Formats: sequence, C-alpha cells, structure tokens
Amino acid sequence: GLPQGLVAQQVPKFAYINSQLILQRAPGAAEIQAQLAKEREQAQGTVQRLSDSLRALFDEYQKAQPSLSQQQRDQREKALREKQAEFDQRVNELDEQMQRRQMELVQPLMDQIREVLDKIRNEEGYTFIFDVGADVGVIVAADRNLDITERVIARLKPVPVNVAPKADSSKAPAATKPPPAGIRKPPPELQLR
Repeated sequence: GLPQGLVAQQVPKFAYINSQLILQRAPGAAEIQAQLAKEREQAQGTVQRLSDSLRALFDEYQKAQPSLSQQQRDQREKALREKQAEFDQRVNELDEQMQRRQMELVQPLMDQIREVLDKIRNEEGYTFIFDVGADVGVIVAADRNLDITERVIARLKPVPVNVAPKADSSKAPAATKPPPAGIRKPPPELQLR
C-alpha cells in the first residue's frame, strides 16, 4: 500500500486526432470551402478589373510619353503613382475582408470541434489529446487505438454557411490572425518607382 498521507497520482491517459482529416470531413466543411472559393473568386475578379484599368493607364502613358513635355510626364507619373497607391489600398482592403470572412465562416466549425474534443476528453478521462495533423508533427508513432479522429467527426453537426457576409464583420478577432486570403498585388511591371 501507499504510505499514509500520500495520494496515488492518476496515470495520464492520452489520445490523438488528425485535425486535417477532421477539417476535410466535418459536416459543412465542403460548403464552407465552396463559399470561400466563390467569394475569393469575386474578390480576385475585382482585383483583375482594377489591375486591367491600371495597366490601361500605364500603357496609355507609355505611348504618349515621347510626345509629352517633362512637366506633363511628371504630372502623368504622379497621377499613375496615386492610382497605384489607390489600387494597393483597395487590394489590401479586399484581402483583409477575405481574411475576416474566412474567420467568420470557419469559426463556428472550429468552436464545435473544440467543444466536441472537450466533451470526449472529459467523458473518457484523457489527460491530453494530441494532434498528428498539425504542421509540427510531434508524434512519430502511436497506437491506432488511441486515435479518436473518427469519434470526433461522428459527433460534429453540419455548420450552416452564411452566404452573405455579416454587416458587423469589419472586426476580426484580435487573438488570431487569419491566413492570407489569396488576393494578389499588381504585376511588377506596373510598379512605378
């Protein structure tokens, strides 16, 4: 027996999940990805139109440049730089909008996954649940009986996809920075120095 006064420590119990698999197979995940792709495509279309407009101004300036006086060239170059700055600002705004939108669509699913993991951890008495799907890949070998990925997926419920962005989506959560949304900058040849 144990010496009097000592309490037996609980033996740690571990499990693991593959978060990438959960995110791929979670109910509603495909719909979220489809909605994000649609909105990203719309934003990229806006960027392409702005880029085409900037390119047209730049091409027009290059054609007219030989016949312009130095003062006219300076004025046109200044106007082009201002247009480019407006373009850059608009692209950054669109990128931030897409990042916020991505967080808005994905956050309910992430919250549900965390809730399911906490319930399973409490029900089964797990001390730790590791993620083998994370980029760090800390676990190199594990007993498949400890994999609770399928149990987590089975408990997830479909997450409704909000097709229209929320009116108050202008503020992203401060705790996490969403990944780049995939909006691009103008081609280097349109960059005035």
